[in-house]
Amino acid sequence: MDGTPFTPALEQMNHLKSEQGELLTKPFLDVCRLILPILDKFGAAMTVVKSDVSGNISRLESKYSSNTSRYNYLYSIVQSEVETKSAKASSSCTNGLLWLTRAMDFLVELFQNLARNQDWSTAQACNDSYSKTLKKWHGWLASSSFTVALKLVPDRKKFMEVLGNSENIYSDMEKFCTTFSPILREIHKFLASVGLDSMKSL
Repeated sequence: MDGTPFTPALEQMNHLKSEQGELLTKPFLDVCRLILPILDKFGAAMTVVKSDVSGNISRLESKYSSNTSRYNYLYSIVQSEVETKSAKASSSCTNGLLWLTRAMDFLVELFQNLARNQDWSTAQACNDSYSKTLKKWHGWLASSSFTVALKLVPDRKKFMEVLGNSENIYSDMEKFCTTFSPILREIHKFLASVGLDSMKSL
C-alpha cells in the first residue's frame, strides 16, 4: 500500500469544514483518532498521551452521537455547555476539547521537530515540544509523570524504521503540521473568546 502513516489523517483533513467554513465535529475527531496509530509507534512513552486523547475523543463523540444534527458543528457542543453553565466542569466536553486540542498542539510541535530537525534525537524533539506546549498547563503531578514517560521514547533510527522510513515520511509529517496547526489555533481562539482557554491540570 502506498502512503505513510500520516496519509489517512491528511485525506480526512479535506473534510474538516462545511461549505460555509465551519469546523465539523466528526471529521475533526476522526483526524485526531487517525493519529493514534502513530502514537503506538512510540511505545510506552506515549501511553499517557494516547489514553488522554482517546478519552477526550470518546467524550466528545458520545455528545455528538446524542444529537448529530444539533452537534454537527464542533463549537455547538461548547456553546450548549456555556448556556447550561457546565463548560468549566472537569468532566465537560468543553474541557475535553481543550485538552484534546492541547495534546494535538504537542503532537504537531513534535512532528515538526522531527521533520525540521533531522539531527535531533526523539527525546530532544519530545522534550522541546512538551516545554513549548503542554508543560505550562500541567501542574507538578502531571508534569512529573509526563517527563518520566518521555524518557521511554525509542531512539530516532528505530522510531523512523517503525514509522516506515518512506521517502515521503518527512514531507507528509510537515504537511500534516502545516494543515492542522491553523485548525488548532482556530479552536484555541474560539475557546478564548468564551473565556475557556486557560484551565490547568493538577
